[in-house]
Amino acid sequence: MPLVTKMGSMRIYIPDELERRFRETAMRLFGYGRGSISLASEKAFEAWTHQASEVMATVESIEDPVAAIRGMLSNVKKTGVELQHEARGIRSRKASG
Repeated sequence: MPLVTKMGSMRIYIPDELERRFRETAMRLFGYGRGSISLASEKAFEAWTHQASEVMATVESIEDPVAAIRGMLSNVKKTGVELQHEARGIRSRKASG
């Protein structure tokens, strides 16, 4: 009995230059025949999902996000109110030009 793999399809939109480079690279690597774009896309999706799952595992492992933020901001010597006033001033200067 032959092994049948169900295949999905997607329509994606990417910048023209990226598409050109992707197609060129896929054909150089996998040949100029039928299926090279699909094979390259599959490899790219696999690599991206593997990388993203590693990032998500790191993010999900933070048990107390408030404690993590406090640790990141421990060197800031201003109060929250002082930071708000400073941000307001920055936004005003940007808006006025």
